Amino acid sequence: MIVDNAMSDEEIIEKVRSEDQELYVIIVDRYQEKLLRYAKNLIQDDNNAADIVQESFIKAFINLRGFNTKKKFSSWIYRIVHNEAINIAKKIRKETPILEDMDFKSEEDVELNFEKREIIEKVEKCFAQINLIYAEPLRLFYVDEKSYEEISDILRLPMGTVATRISRAKIILKKVCQKI
Repeated sequence: MIVDNAMSDEEIIEKVRSEDQELYVIIVDRYQEKLLRYAKNLIQDDNNAADIVQESFIKAFINLRGFNTKKKFSSWIYRIVHNEAINIAKKIRKETPILEDMDFKSEEDVELNFEKREIIEKVEKCFAQINLIYAEPLRLFYVDEKSYEEISDILRLPMGTVATRISRAKIILKKVCQKI
């Protein structure tokens, strides 16, 4: 089975369901990194994030027959990761956020890298102090570059609520960051 990289996720899912389950690996390759970043941002723990993503891919595969190919696969898989992360977060409750060390190429300006790292750490500290209902849509919009419609699908919220939460999150984030 030859698969064109230009094929949409939904077309690949249709082929996985009807012809060749092995093609699911293409979906995993397309989304693993993005979903891992999303899960890490939600729960602030690398190991749990990896477990969440793995479990989400398994659940998605098992439930592929229930996926409506007229909708966006990305929203569906993000929603599964969201649900898994929320379940883990409820079990763990609140953890201290663990910030990753950043790897930078050696030819880059060390001072500039240090400044970038400080900014990233400050933003992460700010995000850690914001209620998840505000932080999550803001991260989806700016970090994962999701549209309001996709965020609405992922979080199962009306688009107006998404817009309101993002707007409020910006204000809250600014106030929190000014205090740090």
